[in-house]
Amino acid sequence: MTQPLVLLLAVGLTRKLLPFAPSLRRLAESGWVADLEEALPAVTFTAQATLLTGKTPRDHGVVGNGWLFRDTREVRFWQQSNRLIQAEPLYTTARRLAAERGHPFRAAKLFWQFNQGADVEISVTPKPWYGADGSKAFGITGTPEGLSDQLEKRIGPFPFSSYWGPMAGLPSSEWIARCAAETLVSERPDLTLVYLPYLDYDPQRFGPSDANMPKLVGELDRACEPLLEAATKQGARVWVVSEYGLVDVSRPIFMNRALREAGLLTARPGPFGDTLDTFNSPAFAVCDHQVAHIYVQRDLPRVRDLIAGLPGVAAVYGGEERATIGLDHPRSGELIALAAPDAWFAYPFWLDRSGEPDYARTVDIHRKPGYDPCELFFDPALLWPKGRAVRRLIQKKLGFRTLFDMIPLDANLVRGSHGLATQEDRPVLIGSGPTPGSTLPMTAVRDRVLEALFPAG
Repeated sequence: MTQPLVLLLAVGLTRKLLPFAPSLRRLAESGWVADLEEALPAVTFTAQATLLTGKTPRDHGVVGNGWLFRDTREVRFWQQSNRLIQAEPLYTTARRLAAERGHPFRAAKLFWQFNQGADVEISVTPKPWYGADGSKAFGITGTPEGLSDQLEKRIGPFPFSSYWGPMAGLPSSEWIARCAAETLVSERPDLTLVYLPYLDYDPQRFGPSDANMPKLVGELDRACEPLLEAATKQGARVWVVSEYGLVDVSRPIFMNRALREAGLLTARPGPFGDTLDTFNSPAFAVCDHQVAHIYVQRDLPRVRDLIAGLPGVAAVYGGEERATIGLDHPRSGELIALAAPDAWFAYPFWLDRSGEPDYARTVDIHRKPGYDPCELFFDPALLWPKGRAVRRLIQKKLGFRTLFDMIPLDANLVRGSHGLATQEDRPVLIGSGPTPGSTLPMTAVRDRVLEALFPAG
């Protein structure tokens, strides 16, 4: 084995942002930087599966952050099982290559997706506890046994509220970077995967044009410093990669509402609001930023005409056409819609307040049948949302069943998104060694990392 390698995933980092990140810029100046041609959809799960396997969604099967699990007819988002990836991931390949050379190999996976059951020796990932009474307690887990507890004793509790939701911000990425630094020193892995999501938050809230990107990038850069210092002390190289660039958006597309108004989507009214009926709906959309999978059981030509005619929909692909965008996989919808560059797909399927599901105004990434960026906001109609949160927390601790209902339903608040392949503000790979050229497909990253770990000769 050559020297250890850290692959640092800095969400949303692009070439034009590097001048605001002095430490990361120095890495690029001492090595090279290449723009990456995005995976489609350019979303977290698909991008990370592509980086890990060197395959496209038609081969690794990760067609979005969520999809319809056809055997149970459930829409599931943010599932963490490593087995969802239908191709061999980087760390498994690296272990096999090391064994062929007679070398041991240790990998660490820190807050990357698909962490549960991953073929790594060291892992740390968010994993709350869920009580039978509906209560929830935040926590992290991982391997080896006891590592997560040791990290929290040294660094402090993981700041869960800053990882996602209306308080999402810098503390979670700072904690993860310190976690990676501690892990490098104590565990000495050969390959360390680190995920820092900080640049995903304000650019979605305000749009990249109105977010203070110099300030945000500088803060992320400073958060990386403990990790970069630890890597230097351990003799490890640091490479940096990103998943996508973000774009300004000005209009949400309510595809499911359009389908319901046309009698093509059904929902079951109930005591907790409407429930999407995936068994009896002729069609429904799983919305994921600027890409939507439409699952169609009947009336496909009518569904396609309706979707294609919605303002903000740029293109619709069906059947064999899906191969042209690399999404011809059984998990994909019968139709796939791409938004216009300034639009994004909002998941709501209810038509009025009477049908609003009880989870709609909460941060509930697993229950919602689509991605909801409104979770990044406190409802501006609330007088004191943080005080409301404290009151709800006290009610929970006293044993009352209550909802943390502080999230707005106004999708027009969202000013940034991603998901489409772009020619500008592409994600980047910063590396060292032989120069790859100015542009690489995202599928090439895996082999570049393997070549760095196992150089020829």
